[in-house]
Parts: sequence; structure tokens; C-alpha cells
Amino acid sequence: MTPHSETELSDTIQGANGPLRITGGGTRPIGAQAGEVLSTSALNDTTLYEPGALTLVAKAGTPIGDIDALLAKNNQRLAFEPMDHRALLGTKGTPTIGGVVAANVSGPRRISVGACRDFLLGVRFVDGAGNIIKNGGRVMKNVTGYDLVKLMAGAYGTLGVLTEVSLKVLPSVETTTTLTLDGLDDAQAVKAMSAGLGSPYEVTGVAHDPSTAKTHFRLEGFAASVAYRLDALQTHLAGFGKGSDTNTDWTAIRDVQAFAAAKGDVWRISVKPSEAAGLVQNLGATAVQYDWGGGLIWALCPEGHDLRGAMGATAGHATLIRGTGNGPAFHPEPAPLAALSQGLRNRFDPRGILNTGIMR
Repeated sequence: MTPHSETELSDTIQGANGPLRITGGGTRPIGAQAGEVLSTSALNDTTLYEPGALTLVAKAGTPIGDIDALLAKNNQRLAFEPMDHRALLGTKGTPTIGGVVAANVSGPRRISVGACRDFLLGVRFVDGAGNIIKNGGRVMKNVTGYDLVKLMAGAYGTLGVLTEVSLKVLPSVETTTTLTLDGLDDAQAVKAMSAGLGSPYEVTGVAHDPSTAKTHFRLEGFAASVAYRLDALQTHLAGFGKGSDTNTDWTAIRDVQAFAAAKGDVWRISVKPSEAAGLVQNLGATAVQYDWGGGLIWALCPEGHDLRGAMGATAGHATLIRGTGNGPAFHPEPAPLAALSQGLRNRFDPRGILNTGIMR
């Protein structure tokens, strides 16, 4: 089923007799999804773009590539640099803005500017009863009452099917460079990354690759500012070794391309950076990558290995991004939070038909 309008989507959901599997471009499936496929790909258009107001409104099925191209004409960009999952998951199709928002997909720049949900100004969606709902607007101050805008970002289509999103965009940068430190072990790297993020030099990306023992610090902005901050950051991090100015591929870091051709399951772990290195030692992973200064760990594991048991009392959560596994893709929620989540699903999807079973 591929509705061509919001009204048609509403009618489709109202008339559904069973579970619906919501897709956009079909590039980032997650969990054991059941039901008839309902695609938003035909809801494809940028309905408003005001470069001077840094505002963009697009229908959910609009390809990210089209949005990037439109913004580039005015030297602007999606600041949260959403990940492209196709290489890692081996999927085809085209990533869409609705899928990005539904999964709150955010890249390395999240540590400096925020996540996708932080740039979301408004949404339109159809809930599980077929009601058309609008929340938010085109500026931050338009959000009143319950903030359904933030609620829909990261709900993975379980509360409603997005039809349109309003986003704040930001200017592109003149220059990008990366300071790279060599030879640090994981614990040292996390300390260095924390030091870089705690500095006043506006680091916009911090990642560590244990396989190469390279730790990367990205700087962006006007050329003169970047040059000054690069020198200052090198001095600031001198206790961790002498760094070098490198041309690092941040797209490869963002998309975890190092794991794309490797066999095994891929887990995405959110954790306090101070606990990251110690946790990795107990995961049973064959390879890991650190992003967000250690707050995000990508772990490659043998097929069927559920590493969540190894997390113990560590504060954080793990999501199975690639692989089948023996349980739900998402980390089990504490009982009070699970009750709240179920209450929301009961309210927005009383028949339990939207992306059934993804979040259990």
C-alpha cells in the first residue's frame, strides 16, 4: 500500500484489518517486523523552504538526497548529519526524511549541535485510529501543550505514521579539518576525547577506532578560526601525544562502513563515556568503534550473540541494528518506563497495528 495523500493514508489506516509495517525508503529495517507493508514513499515533496528563516518543511517520503541538494544551493545543511544505513545493512532504496525523523537518526555532530529531534519544529502524522494530527509549527515557540514533536522522533512509527515534518537547518561551513592522535588505547582515547569535548575549541566530532589506534577530533568553521583552534587543540591535548592534521572520512565514521562487509551482528550501544572502555572489555565483541566521545559504541559480534547481558548494571542501552538475535531489537525498558510507553501506544494506536512488535 502506497498512499499518495494524507487523507488517503488516513483512510488506509482506518480500513486496516491487521498489522501494518511502516516503511519509507526501506533502508533501515529493524527488529522482527510483521504486517502488510505501508509505504510513505509517495508523500514526496518539499512544501516550504525559507533559507533566510533557516526553515524547511517536507513530506515524509522526500529523499534525504533531494533535501541535501536543495539546501546545498543556499550553502545550508541538516546539521545533525543523519546516518545512511544502506552499506551497513546491505539495503537498497533511498533514505527519506520521515524515516530519519521516526528513528531520530543522528550522526557524529550530535555531540556539538544536538540530535535530529532537536531540529524538529513540527510534525503532521496519522495515528493508529486514522486521526490526522498536527503538532508544533515552523519556529520553536509554536510548540504548546504536549510536545508530540519530540515524542514522534524516535518512536519508529509505533505511535503514528509521519506525513510531514518541519525542520530547522543551519549554514554549511567553509572549512573542515581533523586532528588525529595515534597509539592510544581505549581508556586513554576516552580521556582524550573527553578533554577535547571539554575544551573551548568547538569540536564537532570525536571518534576512536581501536583497530588502528587512531582518535579523531573534527573542527569546522571559517578557515582562520579552524586554523587557530587546530593549533590550540593540539596544545590542549599534548599530554596524549602529538597530533597530526588529517583528511579523515567522517562519512565512513558516520555510516560505520568498516563493519559493512564484515560478518556478524551489529549493535549500537549508548553509554556514559566514562564507562565505555571498561564495558567493551566484557562485551565479547570482535570489533568496536567509538563515536560521540565514547558515548556511542558500535559493536560487531558473532551472530546470535546478545551482548545486553554483559552490560550488567552499566547505565545505558543496546539496540540490535543488524542481525536476527533471539529477542527484541531494543533494550528492555525498566518496568515504570515500559508502563508509560505502553500507555502511549494504547492511546495513539489502540488497535496495536502500527509496526507491531518493534518495541516490546
